[in-house]
Amino acid sequence: MHLRLRHLEVFDAVMEAGSVSRAAQRLNLSQPAVSVALSSLEAELGFRLFHRARGYFAPTREAQLFHGEAERGLMTMARIAERAAEIRAGSAGHIAIASNGASAINLLPAVIAEYQRAHPRVTVDLKVRSSRMVAAWADSGQIDLGLLDAPVTIPGPRPEVFSLPCVCILREDDPLAAMAEIRPEMLAGRPVVGITGDHGIDRALERLASERGLEIPRPVTAYYFAIARNLVREGAGLALIDPINGRMPLSDGVTWRPFRPRIDFELAMIAPPEPRAGVAVSRFVALLRARIEAALAPARSPLSQAGG
Repeated sequence: MHLRLRHLEVFDAVMEAGSVSRAAQRLNLSQPAVSVALSSLEAELGFRLFHRARGYFAPTREAQLFHGEAERGLMTMARIAERAAEIRAGSAGHIAIASNGASAINLLPAVIAEYQRAHPRVTVDLKVRSSRMVAAWADSGQIDLGLLDAPVTIPGPRPEVFSLPCVCILREDDPLAAMAEIRPEMLAGRPVVGITGDHGIDRALERLASERGLEIPRPVTAYYFAIARNLVREGAGLALIDPINGRMPLSDGVTWRPFRPRIDFELAMIAPPEPRAGVAVSRFVALLRARIEAALAPARSPLSQAGG
């Protein structure tokens, strides 16, 4: 049996309107077209739907039983069409994201919340994993979007890399908070929270210290930038971290200053190319890219802002 949607729509209109003529007006069809559709539906179903006699037209008992099912079917098809339109417009769907800790704690939550306000019917799943796992998932298509430290060390999709200038974070009551910027010489003898102990930021700071003959102790290391910030808040030292986590206004007693010479944190974003990404993912990526690029823009430090 192959029921046609249009025949069900005609049947429902006739049941609701009570006559072929009124149903034809409602559907903007001719009466013969409505009659032909009803006859075709009856032939497909194998039973009569209406009693037809001179001056008499009424649904059969079978039609009354069938009408409820037809209504539910039409409502389901309407919901399917509505859902398809939402997916086509990017207002519905699902986005699977995997990120290492650099982006998962302060960057992505803000982007996801902003995106959800505009697209409440799109579900977002955020998983926090190592950079290697994020890259593997992106390569196998298990996620729609991956954020991880560059360089990406396994073959797979070509990432978009953002070079973000690190900032020095310190407690607001630290004497160095009076400085407009922080230079390596100012860190001599001061404890600095390391990022894993072997991160690109750690190695860059070590090179600067070696070139200048400086001793910069790193008694504590942390896996996440956000944890490094918490350690700074608790007095464990200063830290060089990415500008997104470093410049975040958290009212936690931690402030930031530009660091010179510049040390970059390289953030890699792996996303499928359009149109394979789909509307929902493409819009999320555009919003995320705008947030990252905002972190690349020069920003006035809290000290310069306070000075007017």
